[in-house]
Amino acid sequence: MAVKAAIVGPGNIGTDLMYKILDRGESIELERMIGIFPVEESDGLQAAVEEGIDVGTEGIDSVREHADEFDIVFEATTSHVHEENAPVYEELGLFAIDLTPAAVGPYTVPAVNIDDVVGQTNNINMVTCGGQATIPLVHAVDRVADVEYAEMISHIASKSAGPGTRRNIDSFTTTTAAGLEQVGGAEEGKAIITLNPAEPPIMMRNTVHTQVHEDADIDAVRDSIQRMESEIQTYVPGYEVTMEPEVKTGDDVAFDLGDTVILTTMLEVEGEGQHLPPYAGNLDIMTSAALGAAERVATDYMESGAVEEVAHD
Repeated sequence: MAVKAAIVGPGNIGTDLMYKILDRGESIELERMIGIFPVEESDGLQAAVEEGIDVGTEGIDSVREHADEFDIVFEATTSHVHEENAPVYEELGLFAIDLTPAAVGPYTVPAVNIDDVVGQTNNINMVTCGGQATIPLVHAVDRVADVEYAEMISHIASKSAGPGTRRNIDSFTTTTAAGLEQVGGAEEGKAIITLNPAEPPIMMRNTVHTQVHEDADIDAVRDSIQRMESEIQTYVPGYEVTMEPEVKTGDDVAFDLGDTVILTTMLEVEGEGQHLPPYAGNLDIMTSAALGAAERVATDYMESGAVEEVAHD
């Protein structure tokens, strides 16, 4: 038995998610891909047709028309669109997994808090690509050494940032910073993103700075980060910590750290390459995290018997 799902938004993220579900979705069966343009004008909808997936071209109206066919909807559009669509999903009784920075539902990072949010809400937000990459590391530090301040800098290839990503830049910074605090556990968070035009395109690279008390057990921090890296790799195979925490004291920076130190960690995300090039790890981590979250939601649905009436072979 599988839980039925639809993707709203047939752009790069939605199309990559489609291939991930078809390639390695264990409890998710994709029923429909929905967009707002005719099939012949949408590469994503054409790809869905080629894979034997039904499509819709009327946006939220297509969701309304076919809502009895699925239980989960992946929102792969924009913040503004999800803010408008979310009440409709609620009205139709659909579980929404939001891949935009709209943050209508609680911030969700599978390796950190998926068990806390599933069963408590019908709308979860996948934060941002940078959030999915860096919030787990902030949480890994915070669970063994209280994080007073966390700062992440995400570097992505300009080629991997389409119109939707660029429109959402402001939402990216505010949503990611809030996620560093609310999910990562930092008392204060800050997020920065850069679009790098280098050729060949760079892999998604992230730097995480965490400020902790000078008496923090650095070996415990490193062990916690290693364990977190392994957990994330179960659903994001290309996730790799490339530099374990490096300690910076007041002698290494141009401002007074008081009785704290700064731990700097670096990581890289390589995409799986189902639809997008490997350098587009920023998009890959979002679709991988969304699928990972959906699998957990599906397990909850099946254990509760909530999908018995609509599930079919």
